[in-house]
Amino acid sequence: MILEQAVLDVRSGQVTEFLLAFANAEPIIASMAGYRGHTLHRCIELPNRFLLLVQWERLEDHTVGFRESAEYQQWRALLHHFYDPFPTVHHYELMSG
Repeated sequence: MILEQAVLDVRSGQVTEFLLAFANAEPIIASMAGYRGHTLHRCIELPNRFLLLVQWERLEDHTVGFRESAEYQQWRALLHHFYDPFPTVHHYELMSG
């Protein structure tokens, strides 16, 4: 399993709209091959910051299967305009536990 991590800094005053858009975007990512689950966390100290964690079976399920799909274009249209700066995404593999 691969864990995708993205820190999402949402533009000031747009958190409510972001959360509504994210709820509409969740079924898109959940429908993708290799998707195993996700969580969205809100930062306590910085309430415009969110942590998105997505579990994928393989790295390519995210980097190719999702990112090169028509569904990703829908995801992007719903969410990407909320971010400033645009998030950097990292992928992790389990080493222990």
